[in-house]
Amino acid sequence: MTIKDTPEEWEVRGTGTPFTGNKTSVRTDDVVMPDGTVVHRDYQVHPGSVAVLALDEADRVLVLRQYRHPVRHRLWEIPAGLLDVPGENPLHAAQRELYEEAHLKAEDWRVLTDVYTTPGGCDEAVRIFLARGLSEAEGARFEVEHEEADMELARVPVEELVRGVLAGDLHNNCLVVGVLSLVAARAGDGLDALRPAQAPWPARPFEA
Repeated sequence: MTIKDTPEEWEVRGTGTPFTGNKTSVRTDDVVMPDGTVVHRDYQVHPGSVAVLALDEADRVLVLRQYRHPVRHRLWEIPAGLLDVPGENPLHAAQRELYEEAHLKAEDWRVLTDVYTTPGGCDEAVRIFLARGLSEAEGARFEVEHEEADMELARVPVEELVRGVLAGDLHNNCLVVGVLSLVAARAGDGLDALRPAQAPWPARPFEA
């Protein structure tokens, strides 16, 4: 048996959008179940995101600490952001986020992993990139605002982040998935065997 997620779409008898926000919305679908019954399913509609696990030559990961109001925590995270434009190339979005949040650029980009963050209640898809060959970006720093204006940046050894994840001290989805995927990739075929940065992404199709 091949263990692989497969696309599938059950019949929808009706749909509505009871809430629309600046970046996301809430949709209610009337979905036909296998036994023929129809049930309501509410979920957040999300444009998709990218995240960057930026690894330096000392085997440290760039992380930032940011306040997240929904969970009332200041979380350690990796650079990440929304796909602001429909069909936007995710690599370009990731490069933008690394520049804006850390004023860095990278020479080598790979796809580390693709995830649905909360598929039971949100259609958000995230592509997590591995970025290596880091250096300072040219030009002026991007002017951040709101929660990002209070961010703290650090470079933390991979093994320290792994310990924090397994100890329950680090909780950000992209950081947890990214760091553990990095360790798994190293233990498998190696980082150079990861998918190329422009690999297809069916969850959020784009033009290279």
